[in-house]
Amino acid sequence: MSNQVTKSDNSEPLAPAGEPAIRVIAMPANTNADGRMFGGWLMGMLDQAAGLVAARHALARVVTVAADSITFHAPVQVGDELSLYARLVKVGRTSMKIEVEGWRRVRHELETIKAISGLFTFVAIDEDRRPCQVPPMNETRLLSDKADK
Repeated sequence: MSNQVTKSDNSEPLAPAGEPAIRVIAMPANTNADGRMFGGWLMGMLDQAAGLVAARHALARVVTVAADSITFHAPVQVGDELSLYARLVKVGRTSMKIEVEGWRRVRHELETIKAISGLFTFVAIDEDRRPCQVPPMNETRLLSDKADK
């Protein structure tokens, strides 16, 4: 994501700018056999964040048609705060591509670390569950609109 808050030396980003689409606490029920957060749970959280942005842009029901890419950058531990930032990156006639990043923060610390990222494709559907047209990119209604003003 391009709008990122960086450290004072402009090295690594601390987190994307704007408000997260979702913020959750990693709980024990979602761990794998090693005690870290299960990858499937993290992927589901990315999909939910992307779906919120897609639905807000389309103002319609949306369905996930592809998880184009998912990259695990760092493990998420029980008790970590996970903030998911999502943004619309491309719009077709009925489809949208949404980029999502998940940043972890140990609950009692300030530093954030990118834990997971992905790119998802959604299609807007009508009441008959058929693809329907979405607004062009310049008419987007992102969750972070208020944060950017």
